[in-house]
Amino acid sequence: MLTRYLLPVLAAVAFSFAIIQMTKAQQQPPPVTPPVDPGKSPFGRQVAGAGIVEPETENIAVGSHVPGVVKAIYVRVDDKIAAGTPLFDLDDRHVAAELAVRQATRDNAAAQVAKLDAMPRREELPPLEAKVEESKANLNDKLKLFERAKREAESGVGAGETFDLRSMAVDVARAQLRRVEAELNLTRAGAWKYDAAVARATLAQAQAQCDQTKTELERLRVNAPRIRRPGADRTREPIPASDLVGLRVLQVNVRPGEFVGASAGQSIIVLGTVGRLHVRVDIDENDIARFKPGMKGTASPRGEPSTRFPITFVRVEPYVIPKKSLTGGNMERVDTRVLQVIYAIDVADSSLYVGQQLDVSLDATP
Repeated sequence: MLTRYLLPVLAAVAFSFAIIQMTKAQQQPPPVTPPVDPGKSPFGRQVAGAGIVEPETENIAVGSHVPGVVKAIYVRVDDKIAAGTPLFDLDDRHVAAELAVRQATRDNAAAQVAKLDAMPRREELPPLEAKVEESKANLNDKLKLFERAKREAESGVGAGETFDLRSMAVDVARAQLRRVEAELNLTRAGAWKYDAAVARATLAQAQAQCDQTKTELERLRVNAPRIRRPGADRTREPIPASDLVGLRVLQVNVRPGEFVGASAGQSIIVLGTVGRLHVRVDIDENDIARFKPGMKGTASPRGEPSTRFPITFVRVEPYVIPKKSLTGGNMERVDTRVLQVIYAIDVADSSLYVGQQLDVSLDATP
């Protein structure tokens, strides 16, 4: 009884379920609206490219002259600074101590030069002059004794030995007088010119060592670079403050206490100019033949195809480079090369950020 009625019912239910599932599988799904419409070009014929926003001076990746531990940082992200503003300091204790030692050596050399320039010392002359007078008096005394001994020897009263002693005493007195007179003249002449030259050379060497250490100390403080404004007179040196561009801190990638090296490519602080932004457009190598310098165009932020910014041609980077920004599309190859073209955004819009990607369309209409 169960088999007679239950199996047909189960078969009917299974058949109905199969029909329903086949019907659903054959139905077309409703079209799905994309969350963001793809970008559209306003031009009939175009050259498209991917662009990235950058400052007018490009991104300035500030590095360090020497490796060391960061002592202090003076800027924060989004600060607007002037050229020459201190950015950060490295630990300078060892260089400061070395500078103190070299400054003491320089001061010692300067004192030696001053001593030689001040010679002769006024207080040194009277004792030497007194010695000269003393030697003269001693010579006169010896001469008188010699004359007496001479008369005695001529009269046959004195001994010949006494005459010889008196004669030698006169020679000794004359030699002593010449010696003290030479000492007096040497003191009056002052320092020897060659001694003064050696002292000045020693002072110059000590000063050069101080300047070298000061330079090393200055290298431990990294300042914002000095960049001329576009169109400024490049022959004016030093660069006047009115010709320097203002800078904006885009990134700070270091903290006090961290070690930084002097390796190339290390972006400790990234700076950019304040003001007009540029767009670096990558033109595919297959579209280079259709690109002409001076083309007008528009740029739209990714995700906002309805927003268009007019852009103006600035220059072409005359070197085709390998493409670095790949989207993962199956038509892209890692060996694709691109021509980079710089355009300026003609409007100031705070909604754009440095490093933001834009979809660029260039008018290729003949």
